[in-house]
Amino acid sequence: MPNTLTPMTSISGRLLLVPFFLLSACASKQDLVVVKDNLETIKTQSAGSYSDLQQLRDQVGGLQGRIDEVGYSSQRNLQRLGAEDSLLVQKNDELERRIQAVERYLGLTPSPKAAAVIPPAVPGSAGATSPDSAAATAAAPPSPSPKSDSDLFNEGAAMFGKDRFNDARESFSALIKDYPKSPRVGDAQFFIAESWFAEKAYDKAILDYQTVIAKYTKSPKRPMAIFKQARSFELIGDAANAKTRYRDLVNVYPSAPEAKLARQKLN
Repeated sequence: MPNTLTPMTSISGRLLLVPFFLLSACASKQDLVVVKDNLETIKTQSAGSYSDLQQLRDQVGGLQGRIDEVGYSSQRNLQRLGAEDSLLVQKNDELERRIQAVERYLGLTPSPKAAAVIPPAVPGSAGATSPDSAAATAAAPPSPSPKSDSDLFNEGAAMFGKDRFNDARESFSALIKDYPKSPRVGDAQFFIAESWFAEKAYDKAILDYQTVIAKYTKSPKRPMAIFKQARSFELIGDAANAKTRYRDLVNVYPSAPEAKLARQKLN
């Protein structure tokens, strides 16, 4: 009797465990579904966050590009201003001449041309003119008419072409002195510097090129004056100032033919 009950009891116990395992399997499958849904949600959220992050990165990259562009533009402008400033000098002589002209106009100082030569008085002849003096006056040749700015420039250019540099400087200097408002004064000053350069007096050439650079800022000879001044520095062994002037030329006149030559010197 005991032997027949034991198998039945074992079978009944196993049958009772079947629903438990079935319930457990169902619960595990539901949990997997929930977990899977959670993973999909996380993936969706992660994808959205990554998209937002990438968008922020793109915006930051765009801002950085604009900052770099503005920085480069500002640097170029500063270089140009610095180069232009390095080419300018004080114009005290020009201001002084203007002040003197105003003083002469107001009568504060006598004009150089107004100073008349008073002839010595002849004893016993108040207001009378002697026959000898009258004859001398009549025989005196007429004074030559003053040369125009074009005459002086052409004369200086002719002397320059004949390598008569001292005579050329005299003509160009007379033009600058007598016709300071002439459109040829910048060219005249440039050729004065060129005459010193031709004579290999590079220190004097540097000074006269600087006058062209600083005083005649609208002259078409200004780019060449900067280049020749740099070249003069180079020829006297001043490599630092030569390099500075070549760089100034490239920054101030980047499209000038002389700038191409300056770039070759810098490279």
